[in-house]
Amino acid sequence: MKQTAITKRLAGLGGAKWGVYLKAKKLVAEGRDIIELSIGEPDVATPVDLVDVAVDALRRGRTTYSSGPGEAGLRNALAERYSRTSGRTITEDQVLCFPGTQTSLFAVLMGVAEEGCEVLVGDPMYATYEGVVRASGADMIPVPIRPENGFRIAAEDIAERITPRTSAILLTTPHNPTGSILTDADIDAIGALAREHDLWIVSDEVYDELIFDGTAFSSPLSRPELADRVIVVSSISKSHAAPGFRSGWCVGPERFTEALLPLSETMLFGNQPFIADMTEKAVRDGSSVAAGMAQRFCQRARRLRERLDRETRLRVHLPQAGMFAMIDVSATGMNGNDYAHHLLEHGNVAVMPGSSFGDTLDNWVRVALTVDDAAFAAACDRIVAHAKQVQLETV
Repeated sequence: MKQTAITKRLAGLGGAKWGVYLKAKKLVAEGRDIIELSIGEPDVATPVDLVDVAVDALRRGRTTYSSGPGEAGLRNALAERYSRTSGRTITEDQVLCFPGTQTSLFAVLMGVAEEGCEVLVGDPMYATYEGVVRASGADMIPVPIRPENGFRIAAEDIAERITPRTSAILLTTPHNPTGSILTDADIDAIGALAREHDLWIVSDEVYDELIFDGTAFSSPLSRPELADRVIVVSSISKSHAAPGFRSGWCVGPERFTEALLPLSETMLFGNQPFIADMTEKAVRDGSSVAAGMAQRFCQRARRLRERLDRETRLRVHLPQAGMFAMIDVSATGMNGNDYAHHLLEHGNVAVMPGSSFGDTLDNWVRVALTVDDAAFAAACDRIVAHAKQVQLETV
């Protein structure tokens, strides 16, 4: 039987990137004491008041079909939220609701790229970006995000890769996996390129409420001169510790959301009304857990750097936001993939190889900051002990 082109384009994506995580799960099932720092989940439960809204909505019969663009109350709440944060007037007609950021990204990429197009994506990148670009039929063009630039994508690196086939620039700010935040100057320079070459800017901002002290977040959505070409995707997964509810959205120019609506309706026809009610409350009230998570994640990243700087040759890049920290493991003589497997086998800590996120991070690993303080301290102890043993073995 024949298979479609999209299944061939996506063949082989995903599985190998999670090899250490899957191996760690197998070892845990066999009884090994593994501290899991590879996958980032919020370190608190979904707030009870949000769960109560969803349960009450279920009991009230909010299980009917949804409106195609999403429930009116939620779209209104999102329009008000983005009008407030962007300083521009955002209307309900500029909002489409989806089950999670991932679905939103899939739909949006289908709307801005197709076969024959190229989409510029920072390397390193979130692990599913290659898939959503390839699914559209477009080619993904990696743009190196350099450690010496604070892991912020640079306009000059983007400019070198723009061709007549380029249709969009996919940004992540705050960035996963590095936790960097684009500055106003970064966004202005990237925006100028997008205007010069008539490109879309898709901005994944799912970590925009997990900002650490001493830093500020800026979005391309706040630039009036970019109003006709910026599309923001996000969700309540991180900000409200609700990843399993799968509730996300996109915000963009009305001409874009109007054109994308038939695709959205063909895919899923809106989001679930009882989840929309819960999400509306989350958006209107703001998060009761984001500030605490940001504080804890920031403190854990700093403790990790203090320990490793003082006691090992490993070097930590401090994030400005998000749930992860990056460790440069090149001093061990191993690349990130070999180090992650070695640490799992000999140190009983699971981390993600940097190469899972692109070629730029071949000598790095990503560490989740989302386990409790006691477990994180124990993981630091194990990483330090493992580093010292590796150093002895290579002397």
